[in-house]
Amino acid sequence: MADSTVVSDQQQSGSGQTAPSRGPYIAVITNRSTTLVIRGFMLFSIGVFLALVLNLLQVQRNVTLFPPDVISSIFSSAWWVPPCCGTASAIIGLLYPCIDCRLGEPHKFKREWSSVMRCVAVFVGINHASAKVDFANNVQLSLTLAALSIGLWWTFDRSRSGFGLGVVIALLATLSTQLLVYNGVFQYTSPDFLYIRSWLPCIFFAGVITMGNIGRQLALYECKLMSEKTHQD
Repeated sequence: MADSTVVSDQQQSGSGQTAPSRGPYIAVITNRSTTLVIRGFMLFSIGVFLALVLNLLQVQRNVTLFPPDVISSIFSSAWWVPPCCGTASAIIGLLYPCIDCRLGEPHKFKREWSSVMRCVAVFVGINHASAKVDFANNVQLSLTLAALSIGLWWTFDRSRSGFGLGVVIALLATLSTQLLVYNGVFQYTSPDFLYIRSWLPCIFFAGVITMGNIGRQLALYECKLMSEKTHQD
């Protein structure tokens, strides 16, 4: 009886040794709630970085003006702008894959990091064109940026949900910007449509498509990690 107990204990210990142990890093990144927080933080950081870079282009071109007391501080682009852009980027990046899942339309068009990086480069190029290139009038500038923004969507997205969500968020962002300008938080040097630039919705639309693609790619990477964890189990 005692021998059988020893054999049983040895079998249990042997079976326990067959299961591979994971390190703490794998356990963390394969937890769904934790990966959601990590994904949101990464999107927030990307949004803050892009806001700083793009706002620098606008200030150098003298497109955006902030009050003198704000410019005199170390945060010459107004301290609240990057966090607001980062928060919006996190929301958009998390919302896009969620909408795809709800609609039952998984986005599979050009799902690789090289395509996402090209999308970011085109988005920065569109912003650079709005700040550096001289057009004959604002109508020509607006039509050019609208064509470039739609071209960005067609090249890197092509989903109906992406286009619709981009239009809605761009309109809401433009309305919010108009309210900020109207209340004197900041101003544009040459507003041509209700205190703001008429091409601003095109920039917002391109930014939404870009952050949506980044969010989708991060979500796809998370799904791959979850799939690998399931196979290991």
